[in-house]
Amino acid sequence: MKNGYLPFEKPLAELRDKITELKKFTQEKSIDMSDEIATLEAKAARLEEEIYGNLTAWQKVQIARHASRPTTLHYIRTIFTDFMELHGDRLYGDDPAIVGGIAKLDGRPVTVIGHERGTDTKDKIARNFGLPHPEGYRKALRLMQQADKFGRPIICFIDTQGAHPGVEAEERGQSEAIARNLREMAGFKVPIICIVTGEGGSGGALAIGVGNRLLMLEHAYYSVISPEGAAAILWRDAGKAQEAAEALKITSADLKALGVVDQVIPEPKGGAHRDPMQQSAYIKEAILENLQPLLNMTPEELVEDRHRKFAEIGRYTTIVPT
Repeated sequence: MKNGYLPFEKPLAELRDKITELKKFTQEKSIDMSDEIATLEAKAARLEEEIYGNLTAWQKVQIARHASRPTTLHYIRTIFTDFMELHGDRLYGDDPAIVGGIAKLDGRPVTVIGHERGTDTKDKIARNFGLPHPEGYRKALRLMQQADKFGRPIICFIDTQGAHPGVEAEERGQSEAIARNLREMAGFKVPIICIVTGEGGSGGALAIGVGNRLLMLEHAYYSVISPEGAAAILWRDAGKAQEAAEALKITSADLKALGVVDQVIPEPKGGAHRDPMQQSAYIKEAILENLQPLLNMTPEELVEDRHRKFAEIGRYTTIVPT
């Protein structure tokens, strides 16, 4: 990626580089090239609209994986105040791939939990690139149980390729930890809002994704398997990931149409990494908009609302034997 641009953005990157060069040349040589610059800027605006207005599913996957895409900790620091991070699962240890704690949302105490994939290389390695071990999910469950006990709404940020697939994770009960989270989240009597901010991969994402409302950033994706994994299974060729991305219907628009996602949160032109602070503002607005109706529900209504949401996902036909 040149200057943070993805391969399909190359024509736009080259045009913007040309505009920058002309502006620099104008300043250095004191030559008026405002007309030429204006022409190129208009062309760039048209090209930008053409590129980002017709993104394929695979291109959206690339944006969701962008190295500079804001992480959960960015959103916690910019949307909430008084964040106090809590650590450990009280069973094994602390998993930095899952962060969580208590914070305030416009003065209201909430519990915030999310996948954290890290920023620079050292941080990414320390956080296992956002792939949690079972102790991460148990930490998340402990924090959610605490929130349920004290009546705090739960906000979950989803951004992971999936749960860590290593032997050590299986030895410590990876599948059991995920399954327990699914069961427990279904019964919590406080509002739960989940937001897919980047990648939403398989059970690793769903383990903190059972909420009353599921929101999704415009260029995020949410899927039972990665496009590469699906391609390897369907065609025995991971190189057909682009075809798999289209077939899986994993984009925000697809999932909204299928009734899986309740709201799509817009992103700045080019993706969240182009203006992280603006993206935080969009997310905060969506959280507040969806939280208010949930606060008016009784605990029993919240549980029923959550059950109904997931029961209504999908289509099926009942065949009565004759």
